[in-house]
Amino acid sequence: MPPNPRLYTCLQRLRVEAARSARRPAFALAGPRPWGLALARSLLQEDAARTLWITDQQLPAGTLVRAAAARGWLGQETQALVFDAWAGLDADALGAATGTLAGGGLFLLLCPPLAEWPDYADPDHARIAVHPYGADAVTGRFLRRFARLVRTHDGIRVVTPDSDLQAVLSEAVAELAVAPTAPRGGGGPCRTPDQARAVQAIRKVALGHRRRPVVITAHRGRGKTGALGIAAAELLKADYGEIVITAPQVGAVEPAFHLGSRLLGQPGHHRTALHFGAHRFRFVPPDLLERSRERPRLVLVDEAAAIPTPLLTRLLQRHPRIVFATTEHGYEGSGRGFTLRFRRVLDVRTRGWREVRLEHPIRWAPGDPLEDFVFQALLLDAAPAPTMALAGAAPDALRFEQLDRDRLAEDEPRLRELFGLLVHAHYRTRPTDLRHLLDGINIRVWAALHTGHVAACALTAREGGFDADTAHEIYTRDRRPHGHLLPETLAAHAGIPWAPTLQCERILRIAVHPDLQGRGIGSALVRHIEGQVRKGPCDYLGTAFGATAELLRFWTRLGLRPVRMGIHRDAASGEHSAVLLKPYTEAGRRLAEEARTRFLDLFPHQLGDPLRDLEPELVALLLCRDPAERPPVRLDAADLADAASFAFGRRGYEVNLATLWRLGLLGLGRGVALEPQPLGIWVAKVHQRLDWTEVARRSGLPGRPALEHSLRETAGRLIRALRASGELGDNGNSSSNGP
Repeated sequence: MPPNPRLYTCLQRLRVEAARSARRPAFALAGPRPWGLALARSLLQEDAARTLWITDQQLPAGTLVRAAAARGWLGQETQALVFDAWAGLDADALGAATGTLAGGGLFLLLCPPLAEWPDYADPDHARIAVHPYGADAVTGRFLRRFARLVRTHDGIRVVTPDSDLQAVLSEAVAELAVAPTAPRGGGGPCRTPDQARAVQAIRKVALGHRRRPVVITAHRGRGKTGALGIAAAELLKADYGEIVITAPQVGAVEPAFHLGSRLLGQPGHHRTALHFGAHRFRFVPPDLLERSRERPRLVLVDEAAAIPTPLLTRLLQRHPRIVFATTEHGYEGSGRGFTLRFRRVLDVRTRGWREVRLEHPIRWAPGDPLEDFVFQALLLDAAPAPTMALAGAAPDALRFEQLDRDRLAEDEPRLRELFGLLVHAHYRTRPTDLRHLLDGINIRVWAALHTGHVAACALTAREGGFDADTAHEIYTRDRRPHGHLLPETLAAHAGIPWAPTLQCERILRIAVHPDLQGRGIGSALVRHIEGQVRKGPCDYLGTAFGATAELLRFWTRLGLRPVRMGIHRDAASGEHSAVLLKPYTEAGRRLAEEARTRFLDLFPHQLGDPLRDLEPELVALLLCRDPAERPPVRLDAADLADAASFAFGRRGYEVNLATLWRLGLLGLGRGVALEPQPLGIWVAKVHQRLDWTEVARRSGLPGRPALEHSLRETAGRLIRALRASGELGDNGNSSSNGP
């Protein structure tokens, strides 16, 4: 115990009041590292065995975890927490770790003296540095802001070697003494009435009418994942059947398996599956679940905000009993953006859906000071500008500019609006992105402002500019310099050895306020960025993203052209990544032309193998080419006669495979419009070469005769459209022209 008996008594009173009120006192031990470590060990001596240390140090007691492994503790509970920022202020780890600390637990932040912290050589800088810069080139804007909040926020008290520790603890005790006593949980597995309502809602989805999904939203620490596990265990006990839970990462659903195993009387560590009699509760990644032919009786989707809306929509269509749960504020993704985006889908496809919100924390009391500090420091509660502040916003009424990041780090209202907009728009925005935004060496921040408020924003990164030797090493995959995605992709994957020698500006993210979308503001912001970056040195503009039809249309309207499609779906997003370019210099044009030619030659063949599951609408958009681009294939008179005999006659499909494939490339390449069902059938059968049974399953048609009828009609439409556009000449064979 501390050597001072009065200090020890004060510390005991702090523990008692914290436990009574279920609040989590927080202290920053700002001083030399040996002093901070020694003081933390002294203060937590009685809790040593129940303390979680996020540190790179070896200590004699407690659980020691490096920051990179902190997310593995999601859903677990700790009684005391020490975050050693000397080992690096990993923002994601801080958010995850503080979520494990139970009410009544003590939080200690070990850090350099606050005045010196912004200049500290933080080990986490190595993750932000990009070639050719080292960690020492990373700025301290994030640390400067964080240190300012530690100094000024009421939720955390600063202790230095010169502090009167007893006085600091006494002040904390006095504040806790006036806090209300935390209510005790009721009986049963649910720890709050909110959680019990969520479990009941899940049971209603499982046992009630089909196509009545529920959306569960909550802040962190409200027990939503636990509710999924409780409901699954109760249903398994009732011989319900197969239940699947999915999430971007298996670690996010560990609390569900932990609670489920306890309720089923199966102690031990069950991370991905529970068995009860003949039934299972198991984890399946979202991309595998979407492609699987299995049909579990109930599907639970956790951290749905971190899964793009198109993938969620496909899951909704395929599974009649499904529950979506998401964290509204947190490092898992943007729950608020998810709710707004996905609500529209639910309204159209399942009118009987309902929402359940969990308000009351489980591990700590409402109004907990540590939660408020972490929310503000990591901008977990950041939100876009109020709609009223953006009234009348239009492209010609906005001011477009590159933001000064030194000023941005000091302008809390603007930073909150900007980051809130990114959180709303992008499913993967995390606290670490805030640090990249402020400190990334090659990052630029752009905004469209209306009366001083952020109407739209974008992040770009300068990439490339390597010497010839390094470029060749990237091409041979002997080097993978951090932070240069487009040059590496074009060299190592598109096979262009000299691509890394050019310089490019990559648009990392772009977001438009949800109430201003569809007004051309995003396009206007991109055009402003183009006007600035093409002043040089910049050979081309590029972007890479999880491809959806909406995004592809947006970027191609701005003159960017697809040059690569990733062959694997991302496990979290469920989408294939697309790379698009727009050249500015002669060298950039040669690069874009070579990459585009390679893509158009390769992509049609990939459709029959690694891209056999690519959505038909995406296929049509990616095959579409500019009028000046050469056709990938030609149809001679014999080909046209064969195609016409299939479309307008009775010739069989199998003997026309090659001709129909070429017809499809020409027609889709010229942008011939087809309705979704015939387009899906044509792409799946002619280009992706799926068997008749699978095409029938995807299209909803009863079998081969109906599918062949659709293919014949589509072939006829393609022939007519190509002839009308002049793509097909007379060829001297009028009989091949069809009706």
